[in-house]
Amino acid sequence: MSLRLIVGALLFAGLLISPSWAQSKADPQSPGPPYPGESDITFQWDYSCPNGGVCSFNCVGPGGASHVKRLTLYLGTILVGKQNIPALLYDFSTQEVPRANGFSVSTGMSQLSCQVNGLVLDYSGPPRDQITAGIKQPNTSK
Repeated sequence: MSLRLIVGALLFAGLLISPSWAQSKADPQSPGPPYPGESDITFQWDYSCPNGGVCSFNCVGPGGASHVKRLTLYLGTILVGKQNIPALLYDFSTQEVPRANGFSVSTGMSQLSCQVNGLVLDYSGPPRDQITAGIKQPNTSK
């Protein structure tokens, strides 16, 4: 067999395989929640910025951003060593950055808080991934 025929066959096989390979890869925009698997997340807030407005947020510590398009906040505890420590974790996107995240961990006497500017609250309640797994049910009574 000639070298050209082998190379051509390999290239053709690569073209056939690559579309199905690309479909099986995880979406890089949604790799899962931005917190460790051992975390006990008890509450979630989802925000969006209406009509491309000027939106921002600022959480305790160095966490915050401007030109925010979407923001999700998670409240719960994360396992540090053998202790569950209160934490506020956040996942967001801006006009400049498609995906970013951060966290604030309580040292016992500190507060966990965020200021949200211009964003609209789309959801608040138990973490959505726990609802879809049937772990917690949202409180729909008002």
